[in-house]
Amino acid sequence: MTTLVTGCAGFIGMHTCLELLKRGNRVVGLDNLNDYYDVSLKNDRLTEIKNKSDDSTFVFYKIDVKDTQQLKTLFEQEKIEAVIHLAAQAGVRYSKEFPVHTIESNILGFINILDNCVRSDIQHLVYASSSSVYGANQKIPYAVTDGVDHPVSIYAATKKSNELMAHVYSDMYQLPTTGLRFFTVYGPWGRPDMSPMLFAKNIQSGEPIKVFNHGQHSRDFTYIDDIVKAVVDVMETPATADHSWDSREPNPSSSEAPWRIYNIGNEKPVELMTYINEIESALDKKAIIEFLPKQDGDVERTWSDTSDLERLVGFKPETQLSVGIVKFIRWYKSYFKL
Repeated sequence: MTTLVTGCAGFIGMHTCLELLKRGNRVVGLDNLNDYYDVSLKNDRLTEIKNKSDDSTFVFYKIDVKDTQQLKTLFEQEKIEAVIHLAAQAGVRYSKEFPVHTIESNILGFINILDNCVRSDIQHLVYASSSSVYGANQKIPYAVTDGVDHPVSIYAATKKSNELMAHVYSDMYQLPTTGLRFFTVYGPWGRPDMSPMLFAKNIQSGEPIKVFNHGQHSRDFTYIDDIVKAVVDVMETPATADHSWDSREPNPSSSEAPWRIYNIGNEKPVELMTYINEIESALDKKAIIEFLPKQDGDVERTWSDTSDLERLVGFKPETQLSVGIVKFIRWYKSYFKL
């Protein structure tokens, strides 16, 4: 199968390409290589993919998903059969400062993907949503049957919008779409603006780490290998209509259309201070901690219910935090030659 991966030079994108290649897929990678963070890391990820493929199994296009004409040409030239859409403007805090840019990237870009999927008769569109859509919801664990109508950041609102837009296309055009709500992904090749890299860098150099909400957060940390296995397993299990769906008591995670929503998490929330302790242990160095108030747009805890993913796709996360952090720190030291 020829699979398009948008955001292929990103953290999840790179690992997804490698997993697809390992399973024998031909991969078309797309990324605009923007400077939201260090472009050299994105280029190194691309090199990692190219080192494990050849011209017949991986091809890269530097394209922005907002570019309607270039995207249309790519779909026509490459005869795409399935799409994993991971390209987006990331960052809850970034979206507070730059809401218009976040909306342009995450909504206009997504409508371009949907249009081309319909035009090209794509077998399945899998796209990245986010656990941030649960917003002000205080019920835990978060289940895909919960309402998500109270986002607390522009980023979360764009991801909720993507889910709604996908449903319209699934309903109107019978395009199979599946949205994946990722829970706090970490591991090798991660983003430098995320806590694992920020914490590791500052602890290693003896600089203070900023801990918001005075360390009272907890997160459902999910290792990258579990994430990408779930992504590709889902891609190979196209969304279908839920024939038990009742319009009088609608299930928010399925539909009469071929449309699905799944959580991808570890189902084991961890206190932030426990997480920091694991990084300290792997580095064999204590952190200097600067405790700060909670930031706007942050939620205090995340906790995934992945029972639907296990029941319908057969996936269950496996990696314990202690194991995943050791693997991340081993990569971190190797990549930065420490």
